[in-house]
Amino acid sequence: MADQNESAELLLDVKVAEASRLYKLYLNQEKKILGGVAVAVFLIIWELVGNTFQWINPMFMSAPSLIWNAAVQLFSSGEIFNDLYISGTELFWGYFLSAAVAIPFGIMIGWYKRASYIFDPFVNAMNATPRVALLPLVIIWLGIGILSKVGIIFLGSVFPMLINTRDGVKTTPANLLCAARSFGASEWMIFKTVVLPSTIPFILTGLRLGLGRGIVGVMVGELYAATAGIGFMITVAGATFQTDKVFVGVLIFALTGMIGMELLTKVERRFDKWRPAVGSAE
Repeated sequence: MADQNESAELLLDVKVAEASRLYKLYLNQEKKILGGVAVAVFLIIWELVGNTFQWINPMFMSAPSLIWNAAVQLFSSGEIFNDLYISGTELFWGYFLSAAVAIPFGIMIGWYKRASYIFDPFVNAMNATPRVALLPLVIIWLGIGILSKVGIIFLGSVFPMLINTRDGVKTTPANLLCAARSFGASEWMIFKTVVLPSTIPFILTGLRLGLGRGIVGVMVGELYAATAGIGFMITVAGATFQTDKVFVGVLIFALTGMIGMELLTKVERRFDKWRPAVGSAE
């Protein structure tokens, strides 16, 4: 995989060296340019359809300019800041607690065979259970305050992190374990120098998946039992046909997910060399 990446980079360097100045700029920024153009074309078409020609009633679809005006009004009046604070607090604590529980527990059931035998049925059953089905119980146990939202986010995020961590430990290359044991390494030394580096890419993948599930948990928790938050704002705006405000809330969730995923992806790239080579990489 590393050799292929180096070859691709070398070919790109040759193309850039032989290209004109404008084409060099395009080759170096191709991803950003194509992505930006695609988004711009989509927004222009949406604006024409939803606002300029009004082929679709703005009450049902809105338009980028109307959504922008609604966002400016919400932020300038300050009414959205409390919702942002509430949703951000819920997401932070739910996600943090998920990682704090899932990563050590996933390592344990991945490393110890008997622990895996005991806990795997419960982990697999809970992972297959829709978290929405547990919402009434969570509200009964934790009330309608912030704790119930944190609980829903925790339930949504913890299992992707846990399962990825567990499977990462289990997929540690056997030849590395045999080599370490043949040199007389202790179990702690094997775990610290072989198992943990091999598992970190899987942990980061679980963190990315857990973030997406956590954002869904914010929306689900605030949809059913809340008096504040971005999900609550979306619910109220939808009930009163304020489509532009609905899209503002949706875009806040989308941007939060995009930024979080991008940050975690950049961290994950730093550990790509620790990821075991697989057939699909070739």
